[in-house]
Amino acid sequence: MDMGDLLKMGATAFIQSKLSGNAGSGLDSSMLTSALGSLLGGSSSNSGGLDLGSLLSNMDSGGLGGIAKSWLGDGENESISPDAISNMFGADKLSEFASQLGLSQEEAAGGLADALPQLVDNASQGGSLLDSIGGISGAMDMASKIFGRS
Repeated sequence: MDMGDLLKMGATAFIQSKLSGNAGSGLDSSMLTSALGSLLGGSSSNSGGLDLGSLLSNMDSGGLGGIAKSWLGDGENESISPDAISNMFGADKLSEFASQLGLSQEEAAGGLADALPQLVDNASQGGSLLDSIGGISGAMDMASKIFGRS
């Protein structure tokens, strides 16, 4: 699964989320895919991508390391609350994402709470996305460094 496919899958999960409200379920998939790429891409040079390392680091620094590990592993994905999403991205980034889509911050955080676990879980299943960090073993190595275990 390439990066574009992952972002489209994340967009579909966002649209299907009950937490994104009526406005979220009526969003245009390509517009949402683009907004997700901007939100999750990290630096502008990685625009439209998915910066898994930054996402994991943000989760860990926000006390969400256990949830991130569940998304990377093969077992059940732990859920994340919309409040935790808001804290992880910060009000400014979440507000910008929400306004790009014409959503409230609550709807945006709710949709992301459903979409992100699926997106990261699929990203960590040996796709081309992880080639740059050494595949799943590289992701797990990165995760263990981020989470202070070697």
